[in-house]
Amino acid sequence: MGKRLTRGIRLLAAGLVAGAVPLGAATYYVAPPPAGSDANPGTLALPWATLPHAAAVVGPGDTVLVRAGSYTGFQLTTSGAPGARITFRAYPGEQPAIVADNPSTPDGINLEGASYVTIEGFRVDGRGRAGIRAVLCREVEIRGNSADANQRWGIFTGCCEDLTIAYNVTTGSLLEHGIYVSNSGDRPVIRGNLSAGNRASGIHMNGDLSVSCGGFVPTDGIISDALVEGNVLLGNGAGGGSGINCDGVQGATIRNNLVADSRASGISLFQWDGGAPSHGNTVVGNTVHVAAGGRWALNVQDGSTGTVVRNNFFWSDHSYRGAMNVCAACLAGFSSDRNALEDRFTLDDGATVLTLAAWRSATGQDLTSFVATPAALFVDAANLDYHLRPGSPAEDAGVPFPGLVEDLAGTPRPLGGGVDIGAFEAIFGCGFESGSRFGFSAATPPSRPAPAGD
Repeated sequence: MGKRLTRGIRLLAAGLVAGAVPLGAATYYVAPPPAGSDANPGTLALPWATLPHAAAVVGPGDTVLVRAGSYTGFQLTTSGAPGARITFRAYPGEQPAIVADNPSTPDGINLEGASYVTIEGFRVDGRGRAGIRAVLCREVEIRGNSADANQRWGIFTGCCEDLTIAYNVTTGSLLEHGIYVSNSGDRPVIRGNLSAGNRASGIHMNGDLSVSCGGFVPTDGIISDALVEGNVLLGNGAGGGSGINCDGVQGATIRNNLVADSRASGISLFQWDGGAPSHGNTVVGNTVHVAAGGRWALNVQDGSTGTVVRNNFFWSDHSYRGAMNVCAACLAGFSSDRNALEDRFTLDDGATVLTLAAWRSATGQDLTSFVATPAALFVDAANLDYHLRPGSPAEDAGVPFPGLVEDLAGTPRPLGGGVDIGAFEAIFGCGFESGSRFGFSAATPPSRPAPAGD
């Protein structure tokens, strides 16, 4: 990864911290030898040594606190229960590292049919397939972990419902995506993650009709009612994909995300493996800046209809691609306005490139949107600071929207006379956002408090 992307990762990773999860019925401890031994009772004074041993013992309501050190990964097949989750968490102030695949699959941590489970605070790098994998599950939380240079995915899930993937850092996946939510499964929440430098997408959601969920969840090839918010996607897609990629995704809300230096598309809604075209999705309050070798900032294809687009910034540094690539059939139910845009659009995948005026004439959309460059809007887009500069035309230029009550940094929306366009509310002369819980400037890394109520 280049110096610019590396700097952006360091700047933003500091703000990703996970929230607290209550302790359960029993608390066990794991530490490397010589302190740890699986012959021990698993107490703080006499901890176990291995994670597979802990996974074989725990039951509903139990918590395993893992001390710093290097470990072989583990597979968990036991479920918790509502109000009695199984939790594997880093010991406070420490970060255990998974340095070898678990004994059962080529992944660091694998949840196989294990529901009501929380995985929190691990570093999982260089694994043979996924850093963390969860399949055939409900109410799983994967939060506050770091996954770098894994062979296929940082985090992978399949056939999971009511899933939460929050405040993780997924970087440098060698073949595919940072975060991959796969197969039929509804209501995933993907929040507050940093996904950077992955070969394919930063976040990829794919309903994938070809894969059966075995009756665990209905196999309809559709991911419904996803919430993708507050994520930072940097420098993904050298091998194709998007910052946020949606295949067979319906009823999703995609808001307050920053997609920058994208080597492929910015945000894409389409059907490839999904059971039906993406439909009824809302894209609101995002900042999307595609690199010179990339594609279009917003890509809506394959009969994906009913898309609502508000308060976004869309720009591509490509020589002829630009803000929006929307297929003619995708205009059914398409509604777009109050965006800051590059002056390039297409209805035929780039065969014809339209200006904003021609786009308005052809579609009736974006009647109060406007053309603006990154330099005109942002403090320092060249160095990944996408806060609004003083006097930015994006300030107060958006429109109130249901659920859009704070920005990427947790700052309330609106602060001034109206909602601002893009992922951040307006920055003021002091270099920070008035009222923000998340101080950030080009010179000062962010510091975000532990999330509450996730």
